[in-house]
Amino acid sequence: MCRLFGLHAGGHRVHATFWLLSAPDSLSEQGRRQPDGAGIGIFTSLGAPIVSRQAESAWHGQSFELAARDFTSSTFLAHVRYSSGSKASVANTHPFEQDGRLFAHNGVCRGVELLDERLQRLGAASLVRGQTDSERIFALITAETRRSHGDVAKGITAALGWIIETLPLYSLNMVMTTPEHLWALRYPETNELYILERTADDPAGQGQLDARSSRIRAHFPDLARYPSIVVASEVMDAEAGWRLMEPGELVSVGPDLGVESSKPFPSRPAFPLALSSLGRHAASQRPD
Repeated sequence: MCRLFGLHAGGHRVHATFWLLSAPDSLSEQGRRQPDGAGIGIFTSLGAPIVSRQAESAWHGQSFELAARDFTSSTFLAHVRYSSGSKASVANTHPFEQDGRLFAHNGVCRGVELLDERLQRLGAASLVRGQTDSERIFALITAETRRSHGDVAKGITAALGWIIETLPLYSLNMVMTTPEHLWALRYPETNELYILERTADDPAGQGQLDARSSRIRAHFPDLARYPSIVVASEVMDAEAGWRLMEPGELVSVGPDLGVESSKPFPSRPAFPLALSSLGRHAASQRPD
């Protein structure tokens, strides 16, 4: 199953190296089981998006590791990919960027031809550059956000509401970021998504975030110095605060790290897909 990771550190620029490379169950470690791509997206101090993507596992090549070590940002979005049908390529690798926002998805949505028709009618077909259902879902969110005069919450609700009512669906788990905001959705109950609300370990800045395992001992004082919100497909360390998001829960995190939770969608999609119906693509959705 693809793995999602999102981080919001408020107005503070931090490294996410702990979560991406060094935590006991880091995204890189999870990437051992996700062979089809890895990517990290951030924003510069001026708010410009930067995305580093590779069409291979996070454990191969150097792009993912270098970005994980070097990037600093107030928000991060990362993804390791197990394809549900489209080929492994940079164009199909998450996260995707549109209108200054970054997006990554975990799940399966069928009926892509209907989605393409919808995008064509909304004048958003040119946003799609690869083959994935994920990029098309993002394009619909972008189109609906434009129609809502930049209101992202309305764009998400309109776009995903149409998908949930119209298309055969297994999972719509997603994370989307801007320089100041993070949105995360777990829908429906098929794939897990967790959230961790971290407080500063030491307001004076003396504390350090620790990673200890049989092979790791690492310290990350910039992450420990400030509060942060982490969203991930699985629990990544031994902290007690991890919470499994409820099925259908949409979380919005703003610049002050306030977490707003809502359930804007029906409890089940109109045309739910079972894991057994995914055929040879079922492996991409199994929790491993």
